[in-house]
Amino acid sequence: MASDWKRRSLSKIHTISCGRPSFNGEHSQIGGPGFSRLVFCNDPQCVEATSLNYETNYVRTTKFTVATFFPKALFEQFRRVANIYFLICAILSFTSLSPYSAVSTVFPFVVVVGVTMGKELLEDWRRKRQDIEVNNRNVKVHHGGGIFDCTKWMNLKVGDIVKVEKDEFFPADLILLSSSYDEGLCYVETTNLDGETNLKLKQALEATSNFNEDSWFQNFRAIIRCEDPNANLYSFVGSLEIDEQHHPLSPQQLLLRDSKLSNTDYIYGVAIFTGHDTKVIQNSTAPPSKRSKIERRTDKLVYLLFSVLVLLSFVGSIFFGIATREDLEDGLMTRWYLRPDDTTIYYDPKRAAIAAVLHFLTALMLYSYFIPISLYVSIEIVKVLQTIFINQDLHMYYEEGDKPARARTSNLNEELGQVDTILSDKTGTLTCNSMEFIKCSVAGTAYGRGVTEVERSMSQRKGSPLAQDITDEGGTIEVTGPPIKGFNFVDERMTKGNWLNEPRSDIIQKFFRLLAICHTAIPEVEEETGKVSYEAESPDEAAFVIAARELGFEFFERSQTSISLHELDPISGRKVERSYKLLNVLEFSSSRKRMSVIIRDDEGKILLLCKGADSVMFERLAKNGREFEEQTKEHIQEYAATGLRTLVLAYRELDEDEFNEFNEALTEAKNVVSADREGAIEAVAEKIEKELILLGATAVEDKLQHGVPECIDKLAQAGIKIWVLTGDKMETAINIGFSCSLLREGMQQIIINSDASEFKAHSAISEASKSSVLHQIKEGTELLTASSDSSEALALIIDGKSLTYALEDDMKDMFLELAIHCASVICCRSSPKQKALVARLVKVKIGKTILAIGDGANDVGMLQEADIGVGISGAEGMQAVMSSDIAIAQFRFLERLLLVHGHWCYRRISSMFPFLYQEGIQNLLFSWWRILGWAFNGVFSATCIFFFCISTTEHQAFRKGGEVVGLEILGATMYTCVVLVVNCQMALSINYFTYIQHLFIWGSIAFWYLFLLAYGAMDPYISTTAFMVFIEACAPSPSFWLLTFFVMVSTLIPYFIYSAIRMRFFPMCHQVIQWISFNGQSEDPEYCHMVLQRSLTPTTVGYTARFEAKSRSRSEP
Repeated sequence: MASDWKRRSLSKIHTISCGRPSFNGEHSQIGGPGFSRLVFCNDPQCVEATSLNYETNYVRTTKFTVATFFPKALFEQFRRVANIYFLICAILSFTSLSPYSAVSTVFPFVVVVGVTMGKELLEDWRRKRQDIEVNNRNVKVHHGGGIFDCTKWMNLKVGDIVKVEKDEFFPADLILLSSSYDEGLCYVETTNLDGETNLKLKQALEATSNFNEDSWFQNFRAIIRCEDPNANLYSFVGSLEIDEQHHPLSPQQLLLRDSKLSNTDYIYGVAIFTGHDTKVIQNSTAPPSKRSKIERRTDKLVYLLFSVLVLLSFVGSIFFGIATREDLEDGLMTRWYLRPDDTTIYYDPKRAAIAAVLHFLTALMLYSYFIPISLYVSIEIVKVLQTIFINQDLHMYYEEGDKPARARTSNLNEELGQVDTILSDKTGTLTCNSMEFIKCSVAGTAYGRGVTEVERSMSQRKGSPLAQDITDEGGTIEVTGPPIKGFNFVDERMTKGNWLNEPRSDIIQKFFRLLAICHTAIPEVEEETGKVSYEAESPDEAAFVIAARELGFEFFERSQTSISLHELDPISGRKVERSYKLLNVLEFSSSRKRMSVIIRDDEGKILLLCKGADSVMFERLAKNGREFEEQTKEHIQEYAATGLRTLVLAYRELDEDEFNEFNEALTEAKNVVSADREGAIEAVAEKIEKELILLGATAVEDKLQHGVPECIDKLAQAGIKIWVLTGDKMETAINIGFSCSLLREGMQQIIINSDASEFKAHSAISEASKSSVLHQIKEGTELLTASSDSSEALALIIDGKSLTYALEDDMKDMFLELAIHCASVICCRSSPKQKALVARLVKVKIGKTILAIGDGANDVGMLQEADIGVGISGAEGMQAVMSSDIAIAQFRFLERLLLVHGHWCYRRISSMFPFLYQEGIQNLLFSWWRILGWAFNGVFSATCIFFFCISTTEHQAFRKGGEVVGLEILGATMYTCVVLVVNCQMALSINYFTYIQHLFIWGSIAFWYLFLLAYGAMDPYISTTAFMVFIEACAPSPSFWLLTFFVMVSTLIPYFIYSAIRMRFFPMCHQVIQWISFNGQSEDPEYCHMVLQRSLTPTTVGYTARFEAKSRSRSEP
């Protein structure tokens, strides 16, 4: 039934969108700079076309190629300063200068570098497989004679005519020529581009709209002149020359690569941008090489240590050169036992300067423990173990989709504990891509007991029961039957036809009849079951039609001129079929903020049915149509406070003369051939949409993912700022801001948009538009300054066109300064490239860790540009996951990922360089003071070990025979003290013990003694000076055991005293928790709440802030 009507005209449904295209000021630029593209349609092999050398449609998103892998990967490895040092040492180890064998240096170095390069190769191979899959997709291309054959995407050329069928992706940027609809209309899903799930309507030019058969393209020729490749998704300027006639092209005819054809059987289009010239690829960014801040700070630490190493080697070499030169004095040998008269160049007194230089190189290698490669190996091992912990965390496992968390790289684990700002996509990340009709206000009475995520979160905080769980009589509501997508309305007064018993059932009837008629949805009726489903341009529109169906007003058929319903008749109580003649549809737009239909009912009355935002609807009510205005406004405020999206419903009756006059004016406005056509249509609609009679208001929930409000609230309390970057319209973005408590009632909004008066007056003048944005930013800054005295929270909301100017070099600092001082930031209508540019701006200018989270291909640039990219493995494909550093299934898992795993990873990695989340944001655990403290502790411990061992054993008999110690015994004793002190200090710094800690700490000490036994028992050729040292000398001597024990205790006492004082009097946040647990106060909820409040950051967003603001407003007189 639906498929029959799809072949017929849709002009009645899309009154405003469709019409005759017109040339405007921008089209005059065609042929000039930036508008020089020339496309020969259906003739890509002609001489003129081939001479233009346009990009092929092959796309590569990998970081490396076969030729560039080794140079690029090696460059990445040697960005680590320590690796350069180890490379020098590895080269020198093959010379006589080396104090140790080459294998001991080269092998671990090659293993570390090789494993890291292998990891990079594996990650890039995943990107390569994705490229192969995309480039080898098939599309039907015209090869002459009216025949369309399948061709791989990568072989598509500019000018090719392609045929794309329902639910297929567009292989390149196309100009729509025709479709399965008679007027060349088609529906496009752009989720991969802007994250929006609602369908976009596109329309071909009238000159080509009748080409709806393959054979029509046998002799088709045309020339397209248009703008050059650029990243702007929402604008396009061009012209089509066919039969010596020029026709203007606009975004209405542009079909972008990676968007999908929906609700349309097929379309024909011509490729104008291919491969890397397409807008979606222009919006992408190259895969970056990310390094954590701790790793970059480690480089600075290595510089410091290397400077100390060079200084020690230099000073030592000077003294060595002086001593070597003095070995021969007046022909006499001062150190005759070294035979300086018969030695190599390394000790030749006659060439002391050269010997000093060679000694300097040897010392550089000998002191390499200053920059131990074992530390890097240990860090890599720890990071791999941390990724295993993340991957196996059952608390981040999404059972419904069988999707665990996946850490796709181990380089950034510790960054999770230092996140300062989160940049989040909206659709599919914060929301579930669905709307639910949940409440309504009809005739001044509120209906619906459904509970939103915001209400659920606030009730959990207050400890109060949910409204849905309690009825007026105190009983519980039982909901039977399977859940219905888009419908979460629970109220026994309305369901099962009970609305007929309500006092104002006549108003309720008009209310739901309006919902069933005032829309542009298309019904789909299953032939077997008779069940009706709907394909709508937006999910909220689908929710309204579904709600009307479930409450007795089933929309089941649409034709060119009528809409048919199955209605519940108030008199008979049975379903009856009624048909309404469709006269006009005045579509919703962001400037109008409302939608209307004009119908003729079965009694012959002409009715205008209107739904829209309360800001524009209440002012259009008639004096006799405001009966329920006050009650409805109260209900709308309550709905908005719980994060619901509201629309006001009203109607009026028209007489024949008024309608005929309006219809003539509308037809005249539609036929205007100028840039003011849309304005003329809106002006006509404005005159008829007045004197309305109020029916009530709807409340739908842009369904948030489970746990989103709680997660945002916890992240805000941890001091993390959250920005939302979405491709949605401004109204939608603001509504979801309220839903997830980033916005709240009473929060002042700074709105920077292209609907400002300056934009409208000078829409064609870029400089005027830019100055308007600058003016709005300055006004926002002044407002911010004024509100700083009152500590009032502000929210910044900016649209995509304004963001383009705000990100320019001369304005971006001012924009960022305004944004970072606002409690919430929402960027709407943002292109993928703008998302990436915002991420880059915040990362570079703020200098703190930025995390981006998204689920679609339009988020890839943002994920790659941020310090950490988190991909949601949701319903929008795997592009975001493939480009992410970490993948999770739900936004709520971000709380555990950052506040648990991030905190642990940061503390553990920081502790390897011998609190809660704010310790990470402030980088307390890896500050220079902490590094210097550990360095001082190391110097103190080394000094104690050296001088205690030397002074104790220098003159004291060590063996039974009275022999004093030699170099080999002294070395074994000192190193035993080092092993004991290091492991015991590690034991003192650990917060809690598990069997793993016991195994590695005490096991390391035991392993050292076993090593002395085993190594000393080897052949002297292998063990050299260590042969039988432990068995014959150290172990039998009581002084060895007494000395090592004394040195260990003496060295640990200062560290123990420092730790005890710090723990008792200056504890960090995590140490406070340890004290609470140790003192048994963890069971005292009041004490724990008091400590918790002291550690939390005061918040201005989240449901906690919303609850506190509401409480303050109630307490104020």
